[in-house]
Formats: sequence, structure tokens, C-alpha cells
Amino acid sequence: MNWDGTAVRKSLPIELPARLKLANLPTPLQPLNRISEHFSFPYGGPRIWVKRDDLTESGMSGNKLRKLEFVTAAATGQGCDTLITCGGLQSNHCRTTALVGARLGLQVQLLLRGGTSEEMDGNLLLDRLAGAAVAVYPAEEYQETLAECFKCWAEDYRSRGHRPFCIPTGASDGLGIWGYIAASRELMTDCLAYGFEPEHIVCATGSGGTQAGLTLGCHLLKTGCKVTGYAVCDNAAYFQAKVREDIRHWCALAGARVVTASLAVRVNENYIGPGYAQAERPVYQTIAEVASLEGLLLDPVYTGKAFHGLLQELKMGNYGGADNLVFVHTGGQFALFPYRQNFSFLGD
Repeated sequence: MNWDGTAVRKSLPIELPARLKLANLPTPLQPLNRISEHFSFPYGGPRIWVKRDDLTESGMSGNKLRKLEFVTAAATGQGCDTLITCGGLQSNHCRTTALVGARLGLQVQLLLRGGTSEEMDGNLLLDRLAGAAVAVYPAEEYQETLAECFKCWAEDYRSRGHRPFCIPTGASDGLGIWGYIAASRELMTDCLAYGFEPEHIVCATGSGGTQAGLTLGCHLLKTGCKVTGYAVCDNAAYFQAKVREDIRHWCALAGARVVTASLAVRVNENYIGPGYAQAERPVYQTIAEVASLEGLLLDPVYTGKAFHGLLQELKMGNYGGADNLVFVHTGGQFALFPYRQNFSFLGD
């Protein structure tokens, strides 16, 4: 609601496809007052807000659930009974898919990138609790043979009388990005209810789908908002290409036309650190500081890296002149636990 009690809503110029209601929506939009006072206002920066997509649903919390509302609608609409997807050993997307599959009565096959030994912790533990079948591949083999693995597993399930539906990394493609096209409308409606339109939206970007959905959603809504993905792996060139690829795929599926070359795809690659799922001590210190200041839990793979990068950029005055910035919290807190040893400084 607006300040005068009237309803405020942004409208997309295109109809949403079928979706299954899996997430608790809308998620809250909250100001981070102490973060703003410590890290933004002293440098002439904006008020920082957080879109709490870590609260989409308890065990399935995070951005992946928004995408899977559309992906699973397509899968069940085609009569599929098995979901096959992939990710790292501590993949938030795979954990969410495993739990969604259990909720919908679908079998789930996970193809995970990791070592030869499995430690039952964090997301992997939840995968197992949800009853997902897990196949773990060494990193190099995973990288080189992933497409072949998808094909082999799909054929295996078909040979046993099942109808598999393959979901790419992070559910990031032209189907999955519907989740954040819809979320962009929800977010802008939230902001207007508080009496502002944000100049900036920031998120972690690891497979590109969330950033693609937000970028396209803000374009369709005709906002002037700048969407920036803080890369947690790969580099800016990769994500600029991936976001545009996902949007072109969406255009093909939706029968829409968007000139992707005209879209501003903003990627900050300066805070990736040693690599995917590898973070240095300052990131862990940021996670601890944000938790102590705001009671907000970040993870070292995605949101912790992105928020750490955002704070450094704020301190450099790189968001000066803006009034409001929204950080989209994409979840991932279960990944804190396998990295517990990196918080040893808390006992200092």
C-alpha cells in the first residue's frame, strides 16, 4: 500500500506462463539502517534495502524457488515424473530442487561437482534427507562431460519407464528467468509502496539467471533502475554473454522481441576471490559484521561475496548520488555450516 493507503502495483506488458505456487510471496523488503549508517551514508551513498528472498520458504529458501515455480509447472505440464539437474556439492539450486521434488512427488537426480568423498553437511545433507539420488563427479570430469552426463541419466530414467525433465545449472535459462521477471514486478511494487523507486538493484550472480530476470524485468517495466550482478565465479564477459543468452532464449519461448544488444548488463567481477565457493577472510568478516549489525545471515559462496563487494564499492563512493539501493538476498544460509572453520576468528 502507498502512504495514503492506496494500492500500488507495477504491471508487466506480458502475461506470465503457468507456475506452481511453491514460494511464500511476496517476500519482505526491509531497510538496513545500521548498514547504511556505517557503510553508505558517510560516503554519500544511498539507503540500503534488502529484498528477503532468503525467506521464500524455510527449507527451500532462496532465489531458486522462484525459478522452479515456472520450471516445475512446465515439467508437470509435460507429464514428467523425474527432475535431473546439476551443481556444486553444496548447490543451493540442487537442494531446492531436491526438496521441491519431494513436495511434488517427483524423483530427483542430482549431478554434483565435488571430490570423491561426500561430507554429509549443509545442502548435501538436505539433498539426502529429501531422498534425491546423488551422483558426484570430480571437478574436471564434471566440466568436460556434463552434457553427456545429462543425456546418459535421462536415457537411464527413460529405460526404466520414467519421464525425465532436465534443468540446467541454477535453472538459469529462458524458462527459469520468469521467476525474476515476476520478482522484479514484486520488488518495484514493494519500493513504490515505501514511496521510492530504487536507482540500483544488486544481486550475486553465479549462473546468471537471477540477474537476467531482473535485468529483463526492469526493462519491461520501463524503470530507470540499474541492475548489477556481483560475480562469484567466471568473469564479467562471461555473465554479460550469459544474461543475453538467457534473455534471447526467453524471447524464443515467449514469442517476444527484445534487442539484447541494447540492454545494459552490469557485472562487477572484482570480488570473485580465489574462485567459486572460495572466499578469503574479509568475506567471512563481512558475514559476521552483517549478522551482528542487522541479524541478517549471508553465505560465503554467493551473498557474502556480493555483499562484501557492495560494501567496498560504497566505501569508495561508487554509489554516490543515489537515494536507494536494493540488495536481493538470494538465500544460501545452509552453506555456512560446511565453512564453519573459516569463522575461527570469532573466538579471538
